[in-house]
Amino acid sequence: MTPQSDSNTNHGIESRPDRMPESIPYHIGIIMDGNGRWAQARGLPRLAGHRAGVDNIRRILEQCVRRGVKVLTIYAFSTENWQRPPDEVSGLMRLLGLTIQRQLDDLHRNGVRILHSGRMEGIHKELQKQIVRALQITQHNDRIILNVAFNYGGRAELVDAVRRIIQDGIAPEALSEELLSSYMYVGGLPDPDLIIRTGGEWRLSNFLIWQAAYAEYYTTPTYWPDFDERELDRALDEYSQRERRFGRVPKP
Repeated sequence: MTPQSDSNTNHGIESRPDRMPESIPYHIGIIMDGNGRWAQARGLPRLAGHRAGVDNIRRILEQCVRRGVKVLTIYAFSTENWQRPPDEVSGLMRLLGLTIQRQLDDLHRNGVRILHSGRMEGIHKELQKQIVRALQITQHNDRIILNVAFNYGGRAELVDAVRRIIQDGIAPEALSEELLSSYMYVGGLPDPDLIIRTGGEWRLSNFLIWQAAYAEYYTTPTYWPDFDERELDRALDEYSQRERRFGRVPKP
């Protein structure tokens, strides 16, 4: 969530270990879909669904810790979400600010490092300060990384990365996949192994489109507020049955 001026840095993130259990994804990305439909099904306003969705993040974060996941990226607010009704957008902004106020100290005590993927432009200045403070306070924690994709879009991330490469005077012949990856919002963060989408849809919706090139995909009709520890375990169990070949021929 810091301004994107310190390009080509890994933000102090340790690289993925060479050897780790193949059955457990190191990095999970979650498209938290279905909050509005969850609320509507209960005769509640959409913002009530978003509140329930925010409350659910802690439950899934704790289960990720128990299962050995090291990085959790959540899709909290996309660059396209600004097109939603103004009351809903302002409510989401207030909800993020309140969540930081209420949960930051506890997350810090429990060793959670908070990162941000997305643009600061358009976010209220006071909320920007809260975001930066959360990054600074938790920067040395290493139990699990919670990467919040807020005001995020995969295409915007690529555009911003290319702009900063040009600003830094990188020669075209020096450009590589590794270099471009290092210019993403959180350079050095390992690519996701598993992308989970709740709410029953089958699309990435502009989420980590560069990083998710070889991620396994899992979708469930369960709305995000109802996606509990058992639902996460089902996703992890299915992931453990997948054979990840990365374009190579299967092992005999």
